[in-house]
Amino acid sequence: MKTIYLIRHAESLANSGAKSLPDKDIPLSEQGQRQAQGIIPHLPPSQHVFTSEFVRTQQTAQPYLQHYQLTAQILPELNEFSYLPLSLIDGLNGEQRRPISQAYWQRANPLEKCGENTDSFAEFNQRIVHFLHQAKTLPDQSLCFTHGIWIALLVWRLLGFSANTSEDMRKFRQFQPHLPMPNTAIWRLNLSTEQTWQISSFT
Repeated sequence: MKTIYLIRHAESLANSGAKSLPDKDIPLSEQGQRQAQGIIPHLPPSQHVFTSEFVRTQQTAQPYLQHYQLTAQILPELNEFSYLPLSLIDGLNGEQRRPISQAYWQRANPLEKCGENTDSFAEFNQRIVHFLHQAKTLPDQSLCFTHGIWIALLVWRLLGFSANTSEDMRKFRQFQPHLPMPNTAIWRLNLSTEQTWQISSFT
């Protein structure tokens, strides 16, 4: 059996309601920096650490890497679902962004791309599919620093639900708020001897 740990990044400036920045460049807040330090004792020792391409996952992993004198590898399959372009939300705070986000999910078009450097929901879903294939080749006890909605869609898929149609997209969005996903949440992904995945909350 293989175990992989999935860690949601610590609190980012966007999580704290700050004004919009390019998604990949959003850093941790001061609170998030403290959370990143505090997560070290809750994670098992590992020589294999992966992050997304986004600064907030890399900053979350950094205290752990320094503690064990390691270097992380970037795994694009762990990337956030970026569906709102900066051109649409530039200068807006969290409260101002909310109705734009809500309108996107109400349209529920899996193929919609709202602008440059954004994902469609269909592309995001495929990223999860690709990760599950790639995860079988990752070393046991790997740590993967990723994003809350990313973990949520992975859980959704492993529960047996699809994410292909508008109806699937709406149902996933209804499911997501009910899944415990605080910053630095840790989930454990197990690959059985039958080569099937099971996921459970670790913290």
